Amino acid sequence: MPPVFSPSPQTLITRAWSDYALLDSGGGRKLERYGPHTVVRPEPQCFWTPRDPDAFATATATFDPDDEDESGRWRFIGKPVETFPLSWRDVRFTGRFTPFRHLAFFPEQAANWEWLDARIRRLDQPRILNLFGYTGVASLACAAAGAEVTHVDASKKSVAWARENATLSGMEDRPIRWIVEDARKYVAREVRRGSRYDGIILDPPKYGRGPTGEVWRLFEDMPALLADCAALLSDDADFLLLNAYAARISGLSLAHQMAEATATRAGRIDWGELALSEDGADARAIGLSFFARWCAS
Repeated sequence: MPPVFSPSPQTLITRAWSDYALLDSGGGRKLERYGPHTVVRPEPQCFWTPRDPDAFATATATFDPDDEDESGRWRFIGKPVETFPLSWRDVRFTGRFTPFRHLAFFPEQAANWEWLDARIRRLDQPRILNLFGYTGVASLACAAAGAEVTHVDASKKSVAWARENATLSGMEDRPIRWIVEDARKYVAREVRRGSRYDGIILDPPKYGRGPTGEVWRLFEDMPALLADCAALLSDDADFLLLNAYAARISGLSLAHQMAEATATRAGRIDWGELALSEDGADARAIGLSFFARWCAS
């Protein structure tokens, strides 16, 4: 029996927590709070009018883009800052002013972290595979909930940061495997080995390179990888979560890929968009990525 396909999208909204808030938005920019810092970053979707334009001028850091490739440089009021501490629930991690306008994690993913936390706490130490795991916040959220985690990323630097975040969180002794490898090669080898996982997370970039020059292209490479991930699911697996950032993609297209990959399994498929929301009355939300997920129940 194939999974039940949700006919309508969901919008998973991340709102403020102690170390993050979307303070204002508009004019192609967003004003956010990251721990002790207020930050201005470009956001083309915010073509409405900011509520407090003057607040943008007093931000701790403003990102000035060089081109359309998201690279650029940070401009600081006061002494420049490279790193600073952040937390989400039991996870401690380092925020970083990277040259690609983000801060070494993506706050809208907190909606997925909450969902993963709730799913994993229902299970008995499930085996979770996190592909394109980046700096490890999702992996550590899973470990904090009681999972045995395999974290895979092609960037040696990102995996080193993830391990540092594990130490900051006091989770260096948790059952987490840190793997620097191309996700497709790792998954193909796991399929040949007959390995099985109770939950799998995929958060691939639109374009990327592996540690030995492998080229990743989302639209060309995602279907085969997703099919291999479905083959890695245990008989009583709980979920397969796919998230993607790309202008030419949608939650519905991801959901159809997910339905094809999990066609032999019961359960359900949900899909939609991740968004950041301002707080208060008349809060505006910014849609930032799309997701599809298969759940056993």
